[in-house]
Amino acid sequence: MDKFKQIEAFVAVVEKGSLAAAALVQNITPVMLGRRIDALEKRLGVKLMHRTTRHLTLTEQGNVFLDDCRKLLSDFDIAERNIAEGRHKATGHLIVSAPASFGRQHVAPHAPAFLKKNPDVQLSFNLTDQVIDLVRQGYDLGIRIGGVIDPSFVAVRLAKNRRVVCGTPDYFDRMGIPRTLDDLAHHNCLAFNLQGGQQRGWYFQQGGKPVTVKVQGNLDCNDGELLHRWACEGLGLAWRSTWEIQSQLAEGSLITVLDDFALPDYDIMAVYLQQRHLPAKIRFFIDELKAVYAQPGYWTRTK
Repeated sequence: MDKFKQIEAFVAVVEKGSLAAAALVQNITPVMLGRRIDALEKRLGVKLMHRTTRHLTLTEQGNVFLDDCRKLLSDFDIAERNIAEGRHKATGHLIVSAPASFGRQHVAPHAPAFLKKNPDVQLSFNLTDQVIDLVRQGYDLGIRIGGVIDPSFVAVRLAKNRRVVCGTPDYFDRMGIPRTLDDLAHHNCLAFNLQGGQQRGWYFQQGGKPVTVKVQGNLDCNDGELLHRWACEGLGLAWRSTWEIQSQLAEGSLITVLDDFALPDYDIMAVYLQQRHLPAKIRFFIDELKAVYAQPGYWTRTK
């Protein structure tokens, strides 16, 4: 028999003064309620109360046990309320991982507005282009751009994005415009050199299938903002996300090429471990970012 139900039965009988009155509250028969009390006394090995048809009297041990039981039931009620509130009110410490450049420009800047709406949350960010093991390293949420997501995680799209090859009009005047993926071999490609990064190649689709193209050039680094700057200075071609270059595309200072080969879905995503009840702090932060990114003209504003 459920220990918790036995304790509930004991407290209800004492507070209502009789089995019959307590049974109405518990929505069971007096006989069933009596059995729970009997089972509790048998399990504890003590007599908690003396019962007659007219009177109910607690024993000395029953009086002591009653105080402990009331505290236990109160603590349980508080715990349940706290959990219920946590599903509707954002509280606690939210730890977020995001790509370095994207996090600096499009995640961390929105923290103050989020905290103003959710003052009981503490926010921590780790901005890095390394692939983070969210569970092992203790993160609640990861912001990812493209790539394969582990099936044990949930991925929520925050905004549309593509990965494209771009350069300045001046660069193309000097070096020509690549028309095929093979043409990249004749261009100065500005590559990301972080371990496991673009030194493996740039990813495209050709004939409906993913392909990897090895690229080379006289400049590479592990910082996306620097690659972006070099591309804007006409030093070579870069393989960048549209979120990063939209303002330059709008003003014509950067031009995309090989668009027919670009990956169709390289979206900006929020990633978290599958869980039955998603904490409000995670859900609310995702909603905040989605709302901000959906604002008209957000991605073409001058940074």
